[in-house]
Amino acid sequence: MIYSKELLNSVLRQDFPSFIIKVFNTINPGAKYYPSKHINIISDYLRAVQNGDINRLIINIPPRSLKSICVSVAWTAFLLGLDPAKRIMLASYSQMLSVKHSLDCRFILNSDWYKELFPNTILSKTHNQKSKFLTTANGFRFATSVGGSATGEGGDILIIDDPHNPTQIHSYKIRQKVIDWFEQTFVSRLNNRNRGAIVLVMQRLHSDDLAGYLLNSSNGWHHLKIPAIADCDYSFKLTANSYVKGEVLENYKEPADCLAKLEHEIGSYNYHAQYLQEPIPQGSSLLNMEDISFYENLPEKFDYLVQSWDTAIKISEDSDYSVCTIWGILGQKYYLISLVRKKINYPELKNLIEKLANQYKPRFILIEDKASGQQLIQDLGFLGDNIRVVGIKPKLDKITRFASVVPLFQAGIVLMPRQSTIALKELLNFPHIKNDDIVDSVSQFLNFMKEKSLKLPARIRSIII
Repeated sequence: MIYSKELLNSVLRQDFPSFIIKVFNTINPGAKYYPSKHINIISDYLRAVQNGDINRLIINIPPRSLKSICVSVAWTAFLLGLDPAKRIMLASYSQMLSVKHSLDCRFILNSDWYKELFPNTILSKTHNQKSKFLTTANGFRFATSVGGSATGEGGDILIIDDPHNPTQIHSYKIRQKVIDWFEQTFVSRLNNRNRGAIVLVMQRLHSDDLAGYLLNSSNGWHHLKIPAIADCDYSFKLTANSYVKGEVLENYKEPADCLAKLEHEIGSYNYHAQYLQEPIPQGSSLLNMEDISFYENLPEKFDYLVQSWDTAIKISEDSDYSVCTIWGILGQKYYLISLVRKKINYPELKNLIEKLANQYKPRFILIEDKASGQQLIQDLGFLGDNIRVVGIKPKLDKITRFASVVPLFQAGIVLMPRQSTIALKELLNFPHIKNDDIVDSVSQFLNFMKEKSLKLPARIRSIII
């Protein structure tokens, strides 16, 4: 069936999901667009904002779901097409990201099909910058960053697209700066506080991120939460679309184990926040970033070294890692020198232990005395005159073992290298993670040092009365 151009243009003017497809194909030539239910849901909620039915909206949705194209690019272009006098302000955590969305939107407004669709929306020739462009009707789209300058600007619609830098989300001070900026600066940019609209679109990153703060502090926000997989049947107030329990977003359906792999790669803590939109309160983890001390440079010499092994001998995709943390002891300080993390079979594991023993010459090699560790303790031969292999028999569960050494971090006794990304991710997210081999190795070492210090003879100190 062949449709007339007038009919297609009429559809694009009235049907925002169709407009999104046109925008996607324009800024991503050659890429394939997959029709998705969540796009229709987002469109219905944005239509409610556009019609004035709601004026405070939070959209939480996983990464790579076209949220920025839908909201920051397509919707702003659509609004200016319907009303060239509309004034729109947008902010992201990065000015570069804000400008990128601005350029994409301007590219749409300059396209031939858009000009034909909305002939009354004409870009100003004298005010046409990367971060701010005006129409001849004196409407505009202004892009800034969180914390950036917006002096003298005012908007009918304010949009915040990803206000937090994911790499800084665990800093309380930086999270609070985002919240302060929103409350003290950005909200005041509304031309009409009562009728003006604010839309926040973001993936959840932390229980106390901007979305979490707003949802906890006010009931005036309409909340659209779309997880990568539905943990229950979902229906929505402003759309006829729904999800049934277990239904997966279209962009995460293939391969079938896509989400399982994601959780395995990024850990349960990040997965629950970014993909399920249900961040685990940080207080439910045992160790916080504020508890950790870092070193810039290692001392030239240590009193002695310790290697702590958490071993596994299977090498399938779902098997555990064999992990060795290597520690330098200097006085009452414990420095994490190195981390080895591999999936290897038993002969390779035995050879690796011998190799690292020869390389570092530790005073103690700690190996958990169970399963593969028992065999290793028996098979390891002479490793050096001053090297002692110690079999560790854990008496308590791993959560209790790790909880018991958290005070050592808090006291500044444990020192970590700043670039220990993998180790930090495990330590900070435990016990809400799939892989905890590094945690086991670290807690094994620290509990060993605690017991060792208790066995040292007490020093007699003089008491002056």
